[in-house]
Amino acid sequence: MEKRTTFSKWSVGILFAVPQLLLIFTFFYWPAGQAIYWSLTLQQPWGGGNIWVGLDNFRSILASADYWNSVTISITFAAISTGIAMGAALVLAALTDRQLRGSKFYSVVLIWPYGIAAPASAMAFRFILAPEAGLISVVNQWWPGIWDPGLNGADAMACIIAAYSWKYIGYSFIFFLAAFQAIPRSLIEAAAMDGSSVLRRFWDIQFPLITPTIFFLLVINITESFQDSYGIVDIMTSGGPHNSTNLMVYKIISDGFKGLDYSGAAAQSIVLMLLIIVLTIFQFRFIERRVHYR
Repeated sequence: MEKRTTFSKWSVGILFAVPQLLLIFTFFYWPAGQAIYWSLTLQQPWGGGNIWVGLDNFRSILASADYWNSVTISITFAAISTGIAMGAALVLAALTDRQLRGSKFYSVVLIWPYGIAAPASAMAFRFILAPEAGLISVVNQWWPGIWDPGLNGADAMACIIAAYSWKYIGYSFIFFLAAFQAIPRSLIEAAAMDGSSVLRRFWDIQFPLITPTIFFLLVINITESFQDSYGIVDIMTSGGPHNSTNLMVYKIISDGFKGLDYSGAAAQSIVLMLLIIVLTIFQFRFIERRVHYR
């Protein structure tokens, strides 16, 4: 029988919950409330409080072509980087789970990228992908001008996607490897004895059993791709060229702390929060149906 802790007085339970409630209020509800308040007001240029403007900040940003460009490239960035990170991590975890020679070494090495700070990985990829001296410079020697992230927006987007995906491959790899190792070996061995190939065992047995992990990582990766890309963009492209990598989170911080448009940045942060909520609801509503929890 499961043992549960009980309290003779309800006030004792409340006292245990107070620290957690304070943390949630201080670090979530209070900042979110401030962002909503700032998004509905206009800060006076020399202080003296905010002026209530209602939805004017939202009307202003939604009428901006630059903002919609930021939304479009943010969704493109999230879709491609999540697909690359999860796809590569899934393949690497499946290969590592086969316990081939050196698999333990690879299981350690492949986790390291997630421990590296985003600006540090961005700096490394900036040198690696530099058109004049990096690994890609060889391509430019064969076809001059074919690769130039400083002038070509598509090349710049490819740079930040490569750096971001590389970092999150390690994160997804940890969960995929744990999911593979939780599958009973007897199932895999029985299928192998029946003559099932490696790919058939993966598709018919392993893949359905790890769908809860795939769904969890899909939600987390998409959410993080909207929130955790500022450091990489700032180091590698600074939002350029021609705003081709000016993602939503980078635009929020740039407008707020460089352009000192705190109210506009707050309105953008509310839109970003709503977009993430809608995408999460969509995933739970339509994709979770394909998840096998048993």
